Amino acid sequence: MTYHLYAIGNALVDTEYEVSDAQLQAAGVEKRHMTLIDAARRAELLKHVHSAKSHRTGGGSAGNTVVALAQLGGRAFYSCRVADDELGDFYTKDLLAHGVATNLAHTKPPAGQTGSCMVMVTPDAERSMSTFLGATADIDATALHPHDIVKARVYYMEGYLAASPSGLAAALQGRAIAAQAGVKLAATLSDMSMINFCRPGLDAMVGDNLDFLFCNEEEAQVWCGTTELAQICQHMAQQAHTVCLTRSAKGCLVIEGGNITEVPAVQVKAIDTNGAGDMFAGAFLYAVTHGHSHAQAAWLANQCAGRVVAQYGNRLSREAMANLHADFTRYIAS
Repeated sequence: MTYHLYAIGNALVDTEYEVSDAQLQAAGVEKRHMTLIDAARRAELLKHVHSAKSHRTGGGSAGNTVVALAQLGGRAFYSCRVADDELGDFYTKDLLAHGVATNLAHTKPPAGQTGSCMVMVTPDAERSMSTFLGATADIDATALHPHDIVKARVYYMEGYLAASPSGLAAALQGRAIAAQAGVKLAATLSDMSMINFCRPGLDAMVGDNLDFLFCNEEEAQVWCGTTELAQICQHMAQQAHTVCLTRSAKGCLVIEGGNITEVPAVQVKAIDTNGAGDMFAGAFLYAVTHGHSHAQAAWLANQCAGRVVAQYGNRLSREAMANLHADFTRYIAS
């Protein structure tokens, strides 16, 4: 079996909570950021949201990306790590139910706690994440399937792994295997906190000859140390052959050397931005691995990301993704 996308990233079960800005402030959660927490802090936060409306799904940034690609009809493999507990069983079954192949199907998980992410969504649609890594903090090279990496079309690294020494080493080992086999390389900057605190790891992931890099405008500003868009585009063009810079309601820029293609967003009322960037990457990589141009891929990615921010939750239903695929087919034919 060959895969359109082979990814490595964190395995996290997401629980979303609808909260007010006052609740967010009372809980001491930094807005719009991802913050790593320990088990004690997680227990404390759970007390703050015990009465909030909540929803549980499989998550993890690259996990969302591979599921999106699979829902559109692509073949995906996900390397990750869970523990031998109820959340780990939930996560494994969720991947397999979406048709995503995984190392979890071939190994017995260790004792411990599976990683989880508390996503607090405020009325302005912003998501603020408190992540307890649990077992995924110890992901290492044993999660890799080298024989599947070399058969993939794209190898994708989740930027959050820069926070884990063993996870970063595994991502880079997979990168080297993929590069030697001529597999295209992709990465995401993931979050401003990763850039601020784990920059050397991200620099190593980007490295030389990266094919695809995904980031949003705020991450690009932190990465480049400027808010001037022209300077950002010039600097980002040196990071990868193709850079997708998402700009929320302004759509996205596809930066390829000196060429910049602006692709408009779909106009929606955003209520939850959780998973938007992951969805964008999955849809974009689905399209490019199925022979479509980068501009066409960005059109589909914007459509999918727009649909996911217009609902609560980090993923879309199979029916919604099938409808988006049909829209894309019509767009290509027009």
